[in-house]
Amino acid sequence: MEITQKSSFLICYSNVVCGTSWDGCQLTTERVTGYSLPGDITLGGLFSVHMEIEYPEITFTEQPKYLQCSRFHFRYYRFLLAMVYSVMEINNSLDLLPNVTLGFNLYDSCYNEVRSLMGTNWILSGKQAFVPNFDCHKSVMSSAIVGDTPSKASIPIARILGLYRYPQVSYASAQPLLSDKAQFPSFLRTVYNGNYEVFAIARLVDYFNWTWVGIIYSDSDLGRSGAQLLIREIENNGGCIAFQETLPISSSMEAVFRIIDVIKNSKATVIIVYCTIENLIALMEEASYHNITNKVWIGSTSWSISSDFPKKEILITLNGSLGITPQNGKIPGLKEFLYSIHPSIYPDDIFMKTFWENAFHCVWPGQDLYNNTSSPVLNKDIAWCTGKERLDTIDPNIYDVYNFKFTYKVHNAVFAIAHALHQMNTCVPGKGPFKDGSCANIYNHQPWQLLHYIKKINFNNTAGERIFFDDNGDVPLYVDILNWQLFPNGSNKYVYVGSYDAGSPKGNRLNIQSNTILWNGGNSQVPLSVCSDPCPRGHRKATIQGQKICCFDCVPCSEGEILNPYDDTHCLKCPEDQWPDSRKEKCLSKPIQFLSYQEMLGSSLACVSILFCLVTLSVFSLFIIKHQTPIVKANNRELSYLLLISLVFGFLCSLAFIGRPNFITCMVRQVIFAIIFSVCLSVILAKTITVILIFSATNPNSKLTKLVGLRIPVYIVPVCTMIQIFLCIVWLVKALPFVEFNIAAVIGTIVIECNEGSTVLFACVLGYMGLLATISLLVAFLARKLPDTFNETKFITFSMLVFACVWVTFIPAYLSTKGKQMVAVEIFAILSSSAGILVCIFFPKCYIILFHPEMNSKQYITGRNQRNLGF
Repeated sequence: MEITQKSSFLICYSNVVCGTSWDGCQLTTERVTGYSLPGDITLGGLFSVHMEIEYPEITFTEQPKYLQCSRFHFRYYRFLLAMVYSVMEINNSLDLLPNVTLGFNLYDSCYNEVRSLMGTNWILSGKQAFVPNFDCHKSVMSSAIVGDTPSKASIPIARILGLYRYPQVSYASAQPLLSDKAQFPSFLRTVYNGNYEVFAIARLVDYFNWTWVGIIYSDSDLGRSGAQLLIREIENNGGCIAFQETLPISSSMEAVFRIIDVIKNSKATVIIVYCTIENLIALMEEASYHNITNKVWIGSTSWSISSDFPKKEILITLNGSLGITPQNGKIPGLKEFLYSIHPSIYPDDIFMKTFWENAFHCVWPGQDLYNNTSSPVLNKDIAWCTGKERLDTIDPNIYDVYNFKFTYKVHNAVFAIAHALHQMNTCVPGKGPFKDGSCANIYNHQPWQLLHYIKKINFNNTAGERIFFDDNGDVPLYVDILNWQLFPNGSNKYVYVGSYDAGSPKGNRLNIQSNTILWNGGNSQVPLSVCSDPCPRGHRKATIQGQKICCFDCVPCSEGEILNPYDDTHCLKCPEDQWPDSRKEKCLSKPIQFLSYQEMLGSSLACVSILFCLVTLSVFSLFIIKHQTPIVKANNRELSYLLLISLVFGFLCSLAFIGRPNFITCMVRQVIFAIIFSVCLSVILAKTITVILIFSATNPNSKLTKLVGLRIPVYIVPVCTMIQIFLCIVWLVKALPFVEFNIAAVIGTIVIECNEGSTVLFACVLGYMGLLATISLLVAFLARKLPDTFNETKFITFSMLVFACVWVTFIPAYLSTKGKQMVAVEIFAILSSSAGILVCIFFPKCYIILFHPEMNSKQYITGRNQRNLGF
């Protein structure tokens, strides 16, 4: 029974043919009116001239009233005017469709699916009382439909038109689902796929380094699919989603309150609103009520350039926001056309008087001031429309004749259909695209034939832009980025601040003019939107367990490491010859360190060395001059000469330790030092033994008297020196010293030093010098009580004590220092020990020679010696 009733209803509904009903069944249809212009070929157009629908109360006791439209929309009406202008431009063209006149049937869909379907049926049936499934055009049918504005209206229209492959070209419906050619085979659009703008938004977020953002999206297919794709893109760029909230399509203050609480409690400064305008107003009103002005709102195409917000407080809340919108196009002559329209010129335009009333806040004489929903209700000081009002006095923010975005898309849609018709009209039989090369008749063709041509169009529009469709009926993504700026006088303006072109090479797609952006409060500083503050330089990000990657702690990079420039969660160790800069951002070559003459320490030691060398040469010169005096001849003056010459070379050998080490200096400096000091110590030992032998010769009972004639001191120096030379040769043969770049000695510095080759052999060389010094000290100490006149043993004892103290202190100091300080310690030890020998042994004699020459005589020495011997 139920099936029979439904079938009867459908049969009855479908048999209302051109106003004649089938006997026994009659279906009442709503009368539809629009703006029509006759032509050889007619185009249909759906435009949301009004924004809202007033649903009549249904009582079931009387016939339902028609749906009433309210809230006239200036911008959407401009879309309709753009189609009128485009058709006029084509009809006046000599190159496009010559001798063919285009007409149109334009319908106000009031941003409502039901009204859109009614308008579609009206355009297709050709009757005011539209007849579903029937074409009642007497001469020519509509070739294609331009529209509609919202995706929610275009989808059901596209499903119906797709059954007949009837071309539909939308200028504003961005729903990604409409790209599915299996479901919508005859749908095309001059606006980009809504999913494409997700890439522009994600890139914009990445450009400003906003890593912690919130997302609010409509509870619709477009909102959900777009939000999922947007989340994926942001996370792929390293960002995180602070929160994602769904805004119901139907008004729900409970959801609005919940979302406002989330926004207020979130650290996210940037909020992406992927919603349509109709379900966003309540949220924005509540946000303005809570004075949420410290957020940056990023708007999608569906609302970013809307001026439909009823309260100024909302504009204050949105001040500084960014919006994605189709590119601003150029339509030559449209501005002049928009300023030239008048009800008297276009009497068939049923919307123009309503536009006039809303634009100039007046009422045409004869209108019902209080019941006509198309006119504003004026409670006092009612002004009558005179027709003399000037359109160029209207605020451009209300009636914009400069910026054409969706208006430009309408223009492209009409011209796309016109070019397809033109190609159909110029088809050469036998070379056509259809079976056996046939062509279609432009005045009597099938819808699918025109659809074929529209899919293949490729032309440059009046602005020079290339227009074409891809396989899904979409156009490439090219969007403008606008900044919503509110001025102190209360006016607002959308300022162009950049663009995103998906056709450009990757990396050059986003173009931002940052200096033109004004954020909320007039601040030019880009606001931060992060979960955790950026890490200081040289610190890596350490994720917090249980948190998203954008929430982290900052951990300093270890010593010798820099922050990985490609992964800020890791640090990289610098190569051995490099060291991080102060910011730990890049590795720099380590500074090279060695004891140089250019620095204070090196130059000071060199000066001291040369000074003592000159002093030693002065003493040597004095001894040469006074070589015949007893004090010089005492204790073997040849040994004194040799000791002084050795001290000169000892002071000079310290210079080999200063300067950049090289192969030669590393090989010879320790050897020279060891040999020279071995000579000095051998001479001192020989002098000490000489003193002992001399005094032993004066004592007949001494057992050492027999050794005086053997001239033992003469052999001590060469023998002791040869032993040291032999040790040095073994050292050089077995483990030759070499230049070494020591990276570990001083942190962050490369120390150029000499590696001694073999620590054992180096210790043997130093140990042998220590042995000579010890023997000299012991022998001098045992002979310290000999008579003063010929006795140098006290001075030698002091000099050996100084020598021993210096080198015993040198060992721990040498081992505890690194780099050039270690070299300086050794130089200091060489100079100190040499100076100790010079001062202790020779300065007393120089004092006598220079200041007490009477003591430097044979009589004085002989008398003193006799007294010392008890004579």
